[in-house]
Amino acid sequence: MKYFLTGFILFLSVQRSFSQQQPLDFTDALHLINSWIEAQRDYADIPSISVAIVKDQETIWRKAFGMANYDGKVPASTNTLYSICSISKLFTSVAIMQLYDAGKLRLDDNIETVLPNYNLKQQYKESGPITIRSLLTHSSGLPRESDFPYWTGPDFPFPSQEQLNAKLGEQQTLYPSSTYFQYSNLGITLLGEVVEKISGKPYDMYVEENILKPLKLTSTRTYIPKADWGKQMAVGYGAIKREGPRDKINLFDAKGIKAAAGYSSNVEDLAKFASWQFRLLSKGGAEILKSSTLKEMHRVQWIDPDWKTFWGLGFSISQQDGTTIIGHGGSCPGYRTTFQLDPREKMAYIVMMNAGGESPDLLAKEIREIISKIPKEKSAKKNKINPEQYLGSYTSQPWGSEKIITSWYGDLVMLSLPNDNPDETMMILQHVSGDIFKRLRKDKTLGEEIRFERDSSGKVIRVLQHSNYSNRILDKK
Repeated sequence: MKYFLTGFILFLSVQRSFSQQQPLDFTDALHLINSWIEAQRDYADIPSISVAIVKDQETIWRKAFGMANYDGKVPASTNTLYSICSISKLFTSVAIMQLYDAGKLRLDDNIETVLPNYNLKQQYKESGPITIRSLLTHSSGLPRESDFPYWTGPDFPFPSQEQLNAKLGEQQTLYPSSTYFQYSNLGITLLGEVVEKISGKPYDMYVEENILKPLKLTSTRTYIPKADWGKQMAVGYGAIKREGPRDKINLFDAKGIKAAAGYSSNVEDLAKFASWQFRLLSKGGAEILKSSTLKEMHRVQWIDPDWKTFWGLGFSISQQDGTTIIGHGGSCPGYRTTFQLDPREKMAYIVMMNAGGESPDLLAKEIREIISKIPKEKSAKKNKINPEQYLGSYTSQPWGSEKIITSWYGDLVMLSLPNDNPDETMMILQHVSGDIFKRLRKDKTLGEEIRFERDSSGKVIRVLQHSNYSNRILDKK
């Protein structure tokens, strides 16, 4: 009997361990995310959105919505290229840290030592040195931009590297080094020159040979491919206007600012870039970088005096509801992008848009929050009813636009659209009997009744809540 009990306890322990190790079922969460993003795009009149979600070494979901080019009637795909703008800085930072790994520079090297032609005026005698580290963390005190109006349309006159350096001596520091955070495209641009100086190779060649090719990032370039614009390369559109549709934005060339803002890529390649980081962090050793070096890049290196801004070596670092998010965003004329890593869960979220004035960061955050609500049990409870009969859109007019009903791991979920906080406002509906459900409160108790009604043929045509109803929006045939 003793041995039987011991064996039985061991069996339960193994079963429990096995259950806990089962991978999450993303299916219903992804269906909800799909419907939500589709609506956000439509209601905000965003031309296209491309998304990829990564779990460690697998891209678990990839989807594109809308048009990469309205005039050419080119639909977006997950291979569609976008300007990734400031995400370019991550590749420049990796290049710098490769040179650090090779012993060719130190993080505390002064910029004047590495670039003898550097002559930007230091207006604070008490300032400490401007170092490679302070440039990577945007704490150098340098101004945000080179003194050219390159973010101004319609033609975006970016300077060449020669023009930028000729103007450098006419600029001066904003703050003493290591005093405040000041995001600086100029600072990262200078790091691109450091890559050239130390490696002895043109910046583009170095990045291609040492980062893009080894990681098989075949769609990532240090420039925007003009020949592909309007085809594989999405056309950029401006911020939404009061009086009408978004303006088509002229294609730009970042030229001398490319190390900070010149790259183009797609969600497929940035998903690979994320998987490389998870792989290197978990396996150790070296692949492009030493594992210890990447960990150092992900570690907080600078905290602004306001205690709200945190930066690693090239990477932005933030806390979102207790989760550490590491990555970078990008905003260029006609394009908005974000690249977010959750190292603890080995999850990554990549969102790209060809529209100004929008927030891919919000989409990425809400995608992560919706996924965080997936039941962690081995398997969700089985549906007692066929959920398909209830799924779809229901009008909320005149009070709102619409609400959708989708499956949610044995229950239903109702969500109003458009919606900037779907994770907070999604309403889980637990089946009671027949066509009657009840709202599942956050404390897991049941709230008000939600009832569906059918027509004479048995088709669900409306949903009732608090005695008021919303009619189902039926597809036209």
